[in-house]
Amino acid sequence: MIPLSCGQIAEAVGGELVGVDPAAMIRATGDAAVVIDSRKVTPGGLFVALPGENVDGHDFVPAVTEAGATASLTTRPIEGSPCIVVADAQAALGELARLVISQLPELVVIGLTGSQGKTSTKDLIAQLLKPYGETVAPVGSFNNELGHPLTALQADLNTRFLVAEMGARHVGDITYLSRITPPKVGLVLNVGYSHIGEFGSQDAIAVAKGELIEAVLPGGTAVLNADDPRVAAMASRTQQTVKTFGEAPDSDVRASGIKLDAGGRPGFTLHIDGTEHQVQLQLVGEHQVSNALAAAAAVLAVGLTPEQVAEGLNAATTVSKWRMEVTERADGVTVINDAYNANPDSVKAALKALVAIGRTRRARTWAVLGEMRELGDTAMQEHDAVGRLAVRLDVNRLVAVTPAARPIHLGASLEGSWGNESAYAETIDEALDLLRKELQPGDVVLVKASRAAGLERLAAALLEEASQ
Repeated sequence: MIPLSCGQIAEAVGGELVGVDPAAMIRATGDAAVVIDSRKVTPGGLFVALPGENVDGHDFVPAVTEAGATASLTTRPIEGSPCIVVADAQAALGELARLVISQLPELVVIGLTGSQGKTSTKDLIAQLLKPYGETVAPVGSFNNELGHPLTALQADLNTRFLVAEMGARHVGDITYLSRITPPKVGLVLNVGYSHIGEFGSQDAIAVAKGELIEAVLPGGTAVLNADDPRVAAMASRTQQTVKTFGEAPDSDVRASGIKLDAGGRPGFTLHIDGTEHQVQLQLVGEHQVSNALAAAAAVLAVGLTPEQVAEGLNAATTVSKWRMEVTERADGVTVINDAYNANPDSVKAALKALVAIGRTRRARTWAVLGEMRELGDTAMQEHDAVGRLAVRLDVNRLVAVTPAARPIHLGASLEGSWGNESAYAETIDEALDLLRKELQPGDVVLVKASRAAGLERLAAALLEEASQ
């Protein structure tokens, strides 16, 4: 964060100083400068006290004062602790981040959103940019009204690029986040079914995602997926330069000749401005090609050359955990941990990657699937469709875990000529027992579900058991 005094912060967020010297400085740097987790407070930092489901951050203010925090951002005075008192601590956090970004005129913000692929694409963009300037990007999926400003606050006078991943559950969310970090480049990946239970329709999701394109700064660039009609149509929502990516022949950044290697990693020819470059990704799944093209188009818009883009894509690796993490056990079983999140589109992509890996290895494939959250009235239908898709793709074994995922099993059981290939497990432990009994050396196991399902515990258990 840029150097700021408590007085400057109070003025920016409309706060009142209680027990704080206006000249006292926030001395901590990086992700320790401003925190919402009291356990992460370091001397000279600012603690933001937020109410939680089970605890209230205000209860920890005395402890963070003892730990050396310069001040705490609170909604009420805390006796014996230096506080900047505001009406709404979350809103104040956003205003503070907005102040910091406004003081960095040379900073280039690349904002991105989409129904799936945001985190993988964000990680690719950050890896492509880092050799050419100090880059700040979110950890994991820090893309909401809390994670977004906390990421922005890590930028300082040395930061050249800020990669701003933006999620949305309501119309207006991305407009709010874009005001904190006005984008020079706005990238929309796709419009799918993620959070459709909140939005009601894909058209409503498109309205929300397109807010990012409307926010692109004058002289900036909107980067759109030419293969997604709802995204391509967003070109009408900006007066700025528009660049496209995809497999469509008229895309500005295009891929052809896509082939998967034995590890399910795609290679392809990258086409940019009449030039061709060979790319072999280290990421798993054909769906990563679209993410790579999106990242390429975004960094080209801020000045990288086609040669630099191709070199960076060839070198890029998986950064965020539980996203198509492929690990081979000592006994030859391969575990694909993609349990961070799930929606119908991302499950489809993961199943295709699983089958491709199994085909190249001539291995038996397992899909261990949990619930997909936030699908609203379409939940039953979408889970049923996933089960049927697993059959059509010829996944060898399917295990649906927990009652919410049972329609996956029912859909598979009603599709085609499957016999005992599909199973239902009431609990994670029950699924583990089944896998322990039936897994064989060479099998490939995909574990995927929405984050709340907790299936990363199953993947971790599979890997831990093999190492003991």
